[in-house]
Amino acid sequence: MASTPVEGDDLVLEVHLDAPPAKVWRALTEADLIMRWFCPRPWRTKEAVLDLRPGGRFFTRMEGPDGEAPEPGEGCVLLVETERRLVWTDALSEGFRPNPTAFMTADITLTPDDDGTLYRAEVRHKDLADREKHEAMGFHDGWMAAARQLDEVAQSV
Repeated sequence: MASTPVEGDDLVLEVHLDAPPAKVWRALTEADLIMRWFCPRPWRTKEAVLDLRPGGRFFTRMEGPDGEAPEPGEGCVLLVETERRLVWTDALSEGFRPNPTAFMTADITLTPDDDGTLYRAEVRHKDLADREKHEAMGFHDGWMAAARQLDEVAQSV
């Protein structure tokens, strides 16, 4: 049902979601819906901004169950193909401005799959050290949990 191969400096997650692509797209791109699934429970997304155009802002602020508050995620949308593909990076901020805390670029594709969606997240890193850091942060379990939550939200819209 899911695979998480490692490809060079990239991490990949593929999973079948029961919701159809149109509903997954809504949950993936509407800020109020993003806040319901974006980080694995018991963590919460307290704020989300998504300006769905190349150069648009992709921003999230998370909070841990004990009030932990990591640095917010500030990024830039690179590519939008409605109901098919969304690419964003934290290497840039809104308006394609350089971001000094660059870590990854996420390339999300949605492909019709039976009655649902094949969700593929390819996360690119600048080097092996960043990929390994992301793995150690819990990429596989965390992104899988978030994908399952995404599916739950998508099925409810």
